[in-house]
Amino acid sequence: MAAVAAIGAGVSLIGGAVSANQAKKAGKGARNDANRARAEIAAIKAARVDIVNPYANQVNLSGLAENLSGMMNNPFASLGVATQAAEIKMEQADIALANTLDTIKSTGAGAGGATALAQAALASKKGVAADIEAQEAKNEQLRAQGEASLQAMKVSEEQRLQGIAISEGQRLQAGEAAGKTFQMQMEEARSNADLGYEAGNLANAMQAQSNAAAAEAGAWGSAISGVASMATSAMQIPKTTTSDRRLKKNIKLIGKSNSGLNIYAFEYIDKIFGKGVFQGVMSDEIPISAVTKGEDGYDRVDYSRLDVEFKNI
Repeated sequence: MAAVAAIGAGVSLIGGAVSANQAKKAGKGARNDANRARAEIAAIKAARVDIVNPYANQVNLSGLAENLSGMMNNPFASLGVATQAAEIKMEQADIALANTLDTIKSTGAGAGGATALAQAALASKKGVAADIEAQEAKNEQLRAQGEASLQAMKVSEEQRLQGIAISEGQRLQAGEAAGKTFQMQMEEARSNADLGYEAGNLANAMQAQSNAAAAEAGAWGSAISGVASMATSAMQIPKTTTSDRRLKKNIKLIGKSNSGLNIYAFEYIDKIFGKGVFQGVMSDEIPISAVTKGEDGYDRVDYSRLDVEFKNI
């Protein structure tokens, strides 16, 4: 029975050692996975993009607009007085007057006719002068109107150019800022996703490492517990010795115990039970409570219940 207990303890210890070794290997693999995940997290953090100001590169684009006011002019600025027609009219009046004078001379008309003729010529010239003055006034009016219109067009063009410059500048700068913001958000989101993935790997690896350590400790605990249990069981098994008379020879009575049991010296027929001369009892002479029947059909004696010592003498 002791041999069986020893074998069982050995099997338990070996099984525990194998399980503990497997758990140790699993723990080592989990530890390597955790270290790799930590390295990946550190690399991802190191590669994260710097936070930038998307409006940092904004500039004033109003200089891109061109002022077209230099191309404008006043079409009424060069207006002149139409004096040629007035001069022709005055020449015609002078010719008519000269012809009239000739007629008067040839007909012998008096001074009264000449005076009337001179007054008519003067009135005609005054009419011409009035026409010239009216034309000059009209030209001045048109010139002033043209200048006002020109100034209005210049102001309108300046306003148009300023509007284009401001609007285009705002559009481009807003687009650039939005693009940078989008790019930074996408890179940050991808970085956070990678971090989350590796953080999950790290958590799983650390949990696996913890489980492996617990499994290793549990395996050794189970092995030690099994050995201890086997040892306890072995200690609880009564120590019996084969003492069947049929297995012995050269039996000699050598004394009595304090309780009156016969003490013999004997040898075993089959040396598998022991070599040499032994001291003990015969199973058929002692209380039945100290005798058990073995699987081989022979009696065994529990000497712990007797006041006789079994020993090799």
